[in-house]
Amino acid sequence: MEFKKNNKVREELIFEKPITSESANFFSTSLDEIKEAKEFIPSKFLRKDLPLPSLGEPEVVRHYTNLSRLNFSIDANFYPLGSCTMKYNPKVNEDIAQKEEFIFLHPYQEEKYVQGALQIMYELNKILCEITGMRQFSFQASAGAHGELIGMLIIKAFHALNNDKRSKVIIPDSAHGTNPASASMCGFETVVVRSTKEGLVDIDELNKKTDDEVAAMMLTNPNTLGLFEEQILDISNILHKKGALLYYDGANFNALMGIVKPSCMGFDVIHLNLHKTFSTPHGSGGPGAAAVGVVNKLVEFLPVPIVGKEKDRFYFNYNLNHTIGRVKAFYGNFSVILKSYAYLLRIGREGIKRVAYNSVLNANYIKEKLKEYYTPASIRQCMHEVVFSCSKQKNKGITALDIAKRLIDFGIHPPTMYFPLIVKEALMVEPTETESKDTLDRFINIMIAIDEEIENHPERLKNAPLTAPVRRVNEVKAARFPNLRWEKPGE
Repeated sequence: MEFKKNNKVREELIFEKPITSESANFFSTSLDEIKEAKEFIPSKFLRKDLPLPSLGEPEVVRHYTNLSRLNFSIDANFYPLGSCTMKYNPKVNEDIAQKEEFIFLHPYQEEKYVQGALQIMYELNKILCEITGMRQFSFQASAGAHGELIGMLIIKAFHALNNDKRSKVIIPDSAHGTNPASASMCGFETVVVRSTKEGLVDIDELNKKTDDEVAAMMLTNPNTLGLFEEQILDISNILHKKGALLYYDGANFNALMGIVKPSCMGFDVIHLNLHKTFSTPHGSGGPGAAAVGVVNKLVEFLPVPIVGKEKDRFYFNYNLNHTIGRVKAFYGNFSVILKSYAYLLRIGREGIKRVAYNSVLNANYIKEKLKEYYTPASIRQCMHEVVFSCSKQKNKGITALDIAKRLIDFGIHPPTMYFPLIVKEALMVEPTETESKDTLDRFINIMIAIDEEIENHPERLKNAPLTAPVRRVNEVKAARFPNLRWEKPGE
């Protein structure tokens, strides 16, 4: 089967452009203007003999437009990145966030001049409380990992107030890497609980490891294998009977929102990634933001301020008796809060459910279509994402990395690779709710064609990407020893 390759002609560097250009005469600074500049700009600030190109405006615009087209973007490509919810987001929310009435607000303005902004934060809090069952949210967190840190600080402060010395946090072996990092930064020892063969929390092992020193368990549900923890009520009972709290990593909430509330599953603290689940671009599209929500007994520990309401007036409430204090300048990334608010109002209660239903449907559709070619990590029905093991392909000499690199040639961003760590040669695919069946079918057909290439043309995968501007590089060396120096061609 033949596919249209993602052919991209190399764009010259700006320094490789012609030093002189006739079109530049119409758009560039004239020589007379340069001479005039020298009269009032000290010579030490003027660089001599700098080989800058002299380009007209059309050439400059085309140059940078061509450069931008060399990158993958959600507007041009399918992004099946698992555990990240890299989905298309309505542009109307971006337009709303760019309105002058919002972008010229200043966080130090008096409350009476920012009542509209405070109302948005207040009402978004109420909406998220309804969706999750939490009592109150804080919007100060910069992103998901920051939200985790805040949640762990709240849990630590809660136990300290009760004079309850607890030093451990339980984390599944399939957890996001930020979970143990966040717990460790708060001074906790991380205790790992293994997953069963089905990819779920081992209840027997959890029982054995939950003692009076455990402060909390950090859990993602659905977990990072895309599976719903069916014994979640047993998990929460085990923790609560020992006086520990249950923390919800909301990175995978896309699959559950509007369907089940984390509070009904026994969670005490939750962070939601506003910049992934609720409509802000993720991955160089920032800024990020996380909403940290808590049950009633933990409200007094939230960072200050939170937004309160008294009659018809909104205000910043700093009067929380046991607050962990301020964790970020000002009141959070307001533009992200605004986009999330607009998104939720626009899709409404039923729309939220459709997001969950469609994300689960799309992931299971891919799983069923590809299970004969790539081995699913679990036989259970997945939720919003599906994890495949490429061990069968590895036995033929082709790795998950090779397959991911080959996808670039077809204009598809590689899925998440080698995560979760408990799955050998893992590829994690999250189609999200925003992709059409046509897009999913194209991805499925390409994945099948790549599997066929392993038999007939394995050299294509070993050398992939074949059509990208940059071929395969030593990623470890590039990260640790980046070469940022431009060298003139031929040197």
